[in-house]
Amino acid sequence: MRSFRVWIRTDGDFCRVRVDGKNNVQRLLKGLSESFVFKTFDPVTEDEAAICSFLVPYNPPLSRSSFAKLLAAMPDVQLISEPA
Repeated sequence: MRSFRVWIRTDGDFCRVRVDGKNNVQRLLKGLSESFVFKTFDPVTEDEAAICSFLVPYNPPLSRSSFAKLLAAMPDVQLISEPA
């Protein structure tokens, strides 16, 4: 499978996740759901450039660093951190 870009940015107690392409966001959500019980805080939105975004809440089992490590370990993900 082709790799795809995922941008993450801390937004208080949440992580803003942006994914390159609607099909890729589905692949990412499937991979995340296999790793832990995953629910987004808001619905997935898509902009004109086909970039999809959603929020992930940080909580005791999911810290900022553990979420970034989880994404980085996914074979098709090109993880890009954005400034806060």
